[in-house]
Order: sequence, then structure tokens, then C-alpha cells
Amino acid sequence: MDVKTYYQKIRETEATITTPYAVVVSLPTDDGGKKGVLVEVPRHLAAKMIVEGSAEIATDDRATAFRQAQAAASKAAKDAATVARLEVTMVPSEELKRLTDDMQKLKSGTKALKD
Repeated sequence: MDVKTYYQKIRETEATITTPYAVVVSLPTDDGGKKGVLVEVPRHLAAKMIVEGSAEIATDDRATAFRQAQAAASKAAKDAATVARLEVTMVPSEELKRLTDDMQKLKSGTKALKD
């Protein structure tokens, strides 16, 4: 293929993609590419993959399902990171009682100062 024609096809294909990012579905390739893998890529890269025959634009239903799955996975990862940061301190019951009593004394002292 002529280089000029190759880049012209990429520009034409890119013009047909209306969003900045497109979800594409991979096609089987001779070098071991797997069929059916969904990925979201910038418009220019999606056009290049389509022209090279390694991918095609995903249907609206598949793209929506993919984006929802990605959002759910992102939320799960954020939740896991939050749980990992959670710190737990073990306090003996006697120490807890003493701390609770000290807090009550501080609260009653603050109330007395306000009155």
C-alpha cells in the first residue's frame, strides 16, 4: 500500500468517528492477535487499527456494556484501596473505659465553661 493512500484512509476513517475515544473490538491477526477483545482508544488510534485490519468499531450496545464494566471495575479498585488504607487499633477494654471516662470529663468540663 502506498504511504500517502494509507494515511489518507486513516484520516477518512478518523473523520467518521465522532467521539474523542472509541471502543474497538479486536480481530484475529496473523501475528497472534486475539478476536473479540474490547478496548477504548483515542480516535486516531482506532482509525489506524481499523485501516490495518486489526480491529473494528464496537456496536453501541457492546461499547456501553464495556464502559459500564470499566466503571464498575474502577469503583471496586477505589473501594479496595480505601479498605487497604483503613487503620485499626486494638485497645484493651480497660484502656477503652479510661479513654471514654476522660472524654466524658472533658465534655462536662467544656459544658461548665460555657455555662
